[in-house]
Amino acid sequence: MKILHTADWHIGQRLHERQRTDEHEQLLNWLLRKIQEYQVELLLVSGDIFDTALPSSESTNLYYQFLYRLYNETNAYAVITAGNHDSPRHLEAPREFLKMGRIYVVGLADEPNNCVVTLPSDKPRVAVAAVPFLSESDLRHLSYETEVDRNERYREWFKTFYADCVAAMPAELPKILMGHLFVQGGKIGDSERNVQIGGATATHASDFPQNVSYVALGHLHRPQTIKGTDYPVRYSGSPIPLRFNETDYRKKVYLLELSDDGALIQDEGIEIPIFKELCTVEGDEVSVLSGAMTGDYAGKYIQVKLKLNTPRVGISDEIRKAFDERGGDVLSVELELPEGTEAPKISVEDMKRPEEIFEQFHRTKFDGEPPDDTLMQTFKQLVEMVEDSE
Repeated sequence: MKILHTADWHIGQRLHERQRTDEHEQLLNWLLRKIQEYQVELLLVSGDIFDTALPSSESTNLYYQFLYRLYNETNAYAVITAGNHDSPRHLEAPREFLKMGRIYVVGLADEPNNCVVTLPSDKPRVAVAAVPFLSESDLRHLSYETEVDRNERYREWFKTFYADCVAAMPAELPKILMGHLFVQGGKIGDSERNVQIGGATATHASDFPQNVSYVALGHLHRPQTIKGTDYPVRYSGSPIPLRFNETDYRKKVYLLELSDDGALIQDEGIEIPIFKELCTVEGDEVSVLSGAMTGDYAGKYIQVKLKLNTPRVGISDEIRKAFDERGGDVLSVELELPEGTEAPKISVEDMKRPEEIFEQFHRTKFDGEPPDDTLMQTFKQLVEMVEDSE
C-alpha cells in the first residue's frame, strides 16, 4: 500500500497580517497531483489542519474543496486527526458523513478503540491508530502533584493509550500510528506555539509500542526522524514556511510503501515547491537600500534586519518603498542598534504623565515615530478606565 504522510497545514495562517490563502490553495492542488501521480492509496494528515480553532469560512471552504476533489478525482482514503490548533469537535463534526467519501476524521481521543481505523473497510490491508492531540489538561487533577510527577503520569497515559490502540488492531495487519505531540530529540523552531503542552518533557520515541511499521507525527514544523526505535518515528513538518526562520531547509511530504507483512519497501521524502518565497535582507542603510534597487524581489515576502548607529525617523518607510518599487513586499523591519545605545530618557517630571511615557516608549520601539492620534486616544481612554476603577 502506498501512503503519503503530511501534517501542520495551518490553513488560515497569516504572516505579519498577510493572508496566505493562495499559497495553501496551490499547496493542496500540488498535493492532489502528487497523490494522482504516485497512485497514493492512503493520505495521513497528523493534526493542525487549521491555524485556529475557529477557522474562517474561506479556510473551511478550501479544506472541504480539497476533500471533495480527493474523493472525486482519486481512489485514495484519508485519515485526518486534530492538532492543538484545531477544535476537535469542529473538525470531527461531519465525521460520519465524510466516511462515505473514504475520509476518516478523529478529533477527540475518548477511547483507544475509537481511534483505530482499518483500511480498506471491505478488505483491510493496514491498521491506523488515528490519535489526535493528547493534552495534559485531559488528565485528572491531583492536588500537590509536582510538574515532574505530572509529566510522568502523562507519559504513562500516553504509553497505555497507544498500547491499547495496538491491542485493538488485527494482529495480521501492518500498523501505523499517528500523533500530534513533542517527542524528545525533536528540533523545534520559533513557529511552533505551545510546543511544551502535552508532556513535552516526558515523551520519548521508545514509549511507542513495538511491532509497528511507522509513526506519522505532526506538531514540529521541520521534517525530521526521531531516533530510538527500529521503525521510523517521523515529523513530516509544515508544508509551507510559517515564519522567516523556516527558510533554511526544504519542506517535504513523505511517500511510503508497505508490504503485506508491514515492511517498508519505499520511504521517500518529496520536496514541496516554494509557492511564495520568503527572504531576509540584512545590513546597514546603504547596503539594504542599494540591494533593494539591484536585487530581484518580485513577488517575495521580505524581512529586513537593519543595522543603524542611531535611530532615524522614516527609514522604515523608505525601505518599504524601495522594495515595493522592485515588486517585493516588506513585512517587517527590525532595527539593530549598537550595544550600549541609550533609549530616550524620561524625566522625573514626566513620570507623572502616562501619555508622555507611552509616546516615548512608542518612539523607542518604532524607529522614532510617535503614535498616531487614534492610538494615543485609545491609550488615554485606557488610563481613564484604570483611574476610575481605583
